[in-house]
Amino acid sequence: MTAKKILIVEDEIAIREMIRVSLEMAGFACLEAGDTQDAHVQIVDKRPDLILLDWMLPGNSGLELIRRLKRETSSENIPIIMLTARIEEDNKIQGLNSGADDYVTKPFSPRELIARINALLRRSATSKDGGRLQTRALVLDDQSHRVFIDGKAIEIGPTEFKLLRFFMSYKDRAFSRSQILDNVWGGNVYIEERTVDVHIRRLRNALRQNGVEPIDYGRFIQTVRGTGYRFSDIGVVE
Repeated sequence: MTAKKILIVEDEIAIREMIRVSLEMAGFACLEAGDTQDAHVQIVDKRPDLILLDWMLPGNSGLELIRRLKRETSSENIPIIMLTARIEEDNKIQGLNSGADDYVTKPFSPRELIARINALLRRSATSKDGGRLQTRALVLDDQSHRVFIDGKAIEIGPTEFKLLRFFMSYKDRAFSRSQILDNVWGGNVYIEERTVDVHIRRLRNALRQNGVEPIDYGRFIQTVRGTGYRFSDIGVVE
């Protein structure tokens, strides 16, 4: 399997070196840039799978580079994690609203950074593969952003769609509420864990809309006592 390419855009050489060593030990291939101009050249030429981007850089800022990348078709879908010493909530909101997919404040744990990279790459792969996820007569079509039961489209909200896509991508695996928050909402979205329960109820109700299949697909979203939730059709019969 080809190693995923991570572009590290950081002007402090010591920090860039620390990140590179940690990522290479985790099996990633690394590209490096010390400013936004060099970073843009490498993005165009080498097409990284993910970008780690410092906010404060010589010349243009990391935010300006994000805005440029999101305007260009060739780079608009590359996932971006901001690395910055700016810890204020307003800064985080500004970074995320500019198009960053995640926001990690310095100092940070290399293990946490790698976990966030892996989570973001999984989400990105799911959204880009354009495939259909299917369990029995339940089909999630990522390209049309629709869900079907026995060929009939059901009404489902955008958050419930993302939640279902996550569950169907990891069928039969149990997740805690915090894991679900990180993977569906993102690691830097400030909401309570009970929000997961609210959207689980909405998702279950959405999957009960069909009047065609005798199966209650809402039962596929199973509560795992002491852990959280999982998606599984094991034990669910007509």
